[in-house]
Amino acid sequence: MIPLEILGLPTVSIVDIIDVVLVAALAYYIYRIVKGTNVILIFWALIILLILWRAADMLGMRLLGALLSSVTSVGLIALIVIFQPEIRRFLLFIGTKTQLDESLFHRLKFWKHNMQSSANSVNYEAYINACMHMSQSKTGALIVFKRHNEVQELIDTGERIDATASSALIEALFFKNSPLHDGAVIARGNSILAARCILPVTSRLDIDPNLGLRHRSAIGVTEQLDVLSVIVSEETGAISYALGGKIHHDISPVELRQALEKYQC
Repeated sequence: MIPLEILGLPTVSIVDIIDVVLVAALAYYIYRIVKGTNVILIFWALIILLILWRAADMLGMRLLGALLSSVTSVGLIALIVIFQPEIRRFLLFIGTKTQLDESLFHRLKFWKHNMQSSANSVNYEAYINACMHMSQSKTGALIVFKRHNEVQELIDTGERIDATASSALIEALFFKNSPLHDGAVIARGNSILAARCILPVTSRLDIDPNLGLRHRSAIGVTEQLDVLSVIVSEETGAISYALGGKIHHDISPVELRQALEKYQC
């Protein structure tokens, strides 16, 4: 066999393969975050510019290469400003994915017992019954369940409650004549942390246009924070939940309980 060096072809090592795989994975995760938004057009434009820059550099086109290099260098600051929300989402996505996998701890019997005991102590009935009653009366509601990340920035936008969760309290907060019925309720386990909180609205374009601001806010907050949001539609009474930027429509009380238990809200 003739060595690749003699033929003038570049050699490929295991490091090169790992390099390509990592770059491809990074590009894929960025694509997932910007997919469905106006940013996707700028994303593809950047990919094309980078390909042209590398091609000009390899072909020895110094003028074009210098021009593209200058555009890339100067444009970096502008891109940070333009993509500030997307960069935030990307860093939160990476931070969440790189946390220690809880399933590793579940292998330890003692830890697993504690986790199950903690999950079983949460009074999900209060939330489920409230959602069922509000669904029957078509009372719009939006409850955000804190998971692992802090949600102080959301709490600061509303009114602090710090009360034990109960079906009557939740329904009273979303009663149409209540001064706290607008916005979202923030909950964690058996506690109602705050009400009338303002949530970020998703900017995605691939969402059902029939969904209103309540549903778009429920999706938006799960794109930026590690939370689960439950929505009761004011128009149809349907119960839905959103997690990780994805919404699950018209679920049953049993499915709602399964979601709350599975994601340890």
